[in-house]
Amino acid sequence: MTVELKKQLLEEHIRAILELIGEDPNREGLLDTPKRVAKMYEEVFSGVGINPETALTTTFEENYDGLVIVKDINYYTFCEHHLIPFFGKAHIGYIPNRRVVGLSKFARLVELVSKRPQVQERMTQQIADAIMNVLKPQGVIVSVEGQHLCMCARGVKKPGSSTVTTVKKGIFNENVSLAEEFERALLRD
Repeated sequence: MTVELKKQLLEEHIRAILELIGEDPNREGLLDTPKRVAKMYEEVFSGVGINPETALTTTFEENYDGLVIVKDINYYTFCEHHLIPFFGKAHIGYIPNRRVVGLSKFARLVELVSKRPQVQERMTQQIADAIMNVLKPQGVIVSVEGQHLCMCARGVKKPGSSTVTTVKKGIFNENVSLAEEFERALLRD
């Protein structure tokens, strides 16, 4: 199916949704909504089908074996259960094993895994797995904080609530003090 055909079908379906919820897709404010929503979906779901490891393709040899932390990486994604946003920050820590990656690549990785319908647990796991598979570090720890509009704006309606997911691999499972060092670093501004 061509990109143009996909876009056309998406616009038709969005128009149908507007009709099904009782709106008039021909009224002035909604005339271009199907086109705008289709364009937005193209952007916010641009990571579908792309291997997260591709964000980490350029690595470098480096004799550093201390803790590296990149924190407060903002992300926006869509809950796969309701197709409404959740957003927050991702924090990544790893102990290199002679291979490092440019720090901006971690932001690219978070961006890539967030550009698909997602659940926070899987997103956290995908980030950790990509780092382990590509860099083969001594260990990695990933913590993701999220505010889910499916919980804040609908359903139980608990705005301000947040969810934290954490994945530890390698040395972070064995060395409690390393995980604690990561947690302390997240508390510092």
